Amino acid sequence: MTTPFAKPDLRSDLQTAFDTQHRQAPQMALTTADQRIERIRRIQTWVITNESAIQKALYDDFRKPASEVSIGELMPLHAEIKHIIQHLKQWMKAQPLPTPLALLGTKSYIRYEPKGNVLIIAPWNYPFVLAIKPLLSAIAAGNVAMVKPSELTPHTSGLIKRMLTDLFLPEEVMVFEGDADVAQSLLALPFNHIFFTGSSAVGRIVMAAAATHLASVTLELGGKSPALIDASANVKLAAAQVAWGKCLNNGQTCIAPDYVLVHESIKQPFVQALQANVTAMYSPDGKPVDTSDSYARIVNTQHFERIRALIDDAVAKGATVTLGGNLNAGQKFIEPTVLEGVTDTMRVMQEEIFGPVLPVLTYTNLDDALQIINQREKPLALYIQSRNRQTTQYILDRTSAGNTVVNDTMVHFGNIELPFGGVNHSGLGKSNGFFGFQAFSNQRGIMQREFGTLKFIYPPYTDKVKKLIKYILKYV
Repeated sequence: MTTPFAKPDLRSDLQTAFDTQHRQAPQMALTTADQRIERIRRIQTWVITNESAIQKALYDDFRKPASEVSIGELMPLHAEIKHIIQHLKQWMKAQPLPTPLALLGTKSYIRYEPKGNVLIIAPWNYPFVLAIKPLLSAIAAGNVAMVKPSELTPHTSGLIKRMLTDLFLPEEVMVFEGDADVAQSLLALPFNHIFFTGSSAVGRIVMAAAATHLASVTLELGGKSPALIDASANVKLAAAQVAWGKCLNNGQTCIAPDYVLVHESIKQPFVQALQANVTAMYSPDGKPVDTSDSYARIVNTQHFERIRALIDDAVAKGATVTLGGNLNAGQKFIEPTVLEGVTDTMRVMQEEIFGPVLPVLTYTNLDDALQIINQREKPLALYIQSRNRQTTQYILDRTSAGNTVVNDTMVHFGNIELPFGGVNHSGLGKSNGFFGFQAFSNQRGIMQREFGTLKFIYPPYTDKVKKLIKYILKYV
């Protein structure tokens, strides 16, 4: 199946495509759970059959190791598919609600109906799963969808285009590749819902565009996700988990630990354990990290130079590189790098790093550490390393984050039962499983009278009617 739209006039083509899907949306809304599941199974079969092609596309884009494709892209996708198939029929059922005494004789329920025309704008860091996972939710909810993959990962973008063009009619699902001009032209269309994953800066643009048409949005953004490690933590395990979370996908993960706050008493053994774990993961044979086939690369030169500038700025202002620091512009390679002696005047503590650079700060008083966290925007994730339950609860009570993981990093994305998403600056709305289905659905409240009436409180407001109203107010 091919998209029957040429490209001379981008806006005209997009409008035509949108109108085609808009006409189809009422029919998609009438699809049964079995029909939606059949569409989702098409994706499942294609992904299983083309696993090696997916891995190759991501390697060609930024040398993402095949195992990391399996861990970060395919495992969450398969979990989402299986969960939807198992639960969709239940999600689509009307959800009955209690009836207040004053409305005796009625029944109420929630009906989940598709929002209609939806747009999915995917990022480059996990370009396959973060395009297809929200599409699964959109299909499960009965929507028609347009998908805009990232132009920064062209091999994966092209693969997504071929996949969805093969699997769906254009009036159901369409893919549009291209740069910011394509994205801006798509955002000008009157979608009913927009699902965007990317930076907070672009998230604001998406939200402003959606506001023009009063469209709802799901924004999965980012921010500076801290890892707070108290004196009771298992230092070796905490270091292993932070090292993995920071280095997976070369640090280009929205929920990667962005900086560490470690208790002063365990700072030295923690940094030593970080070094040991980086060596064990990427240099077990003593060879340089840049020879490891388990280590991805920065996606392009622009992002490489941005991260290099963060390191240079920090060092120029007094920070010390205590681990790593080697860079190779030709390979877009940045070694896992630890910075100590960082301050708030440094860009590395003001911007999301999105690379394998880890500032390590120390604290002695927990409230001081919490102040460092709370003076920033609410993070997408907060990681707590502690074997003290009272301390953990104290931290949870005094912070806010999209998600929190205690004694691990990043694994929450794989729990399909958890809502995933940010808060304020780090995102709006949630995804994963039922929460993704909700994001693409209108929760339509319906009330139906079965017997009785409220006619006895209609005007004219005689003394008798006033007395009845007063009585209802007392017992409602």
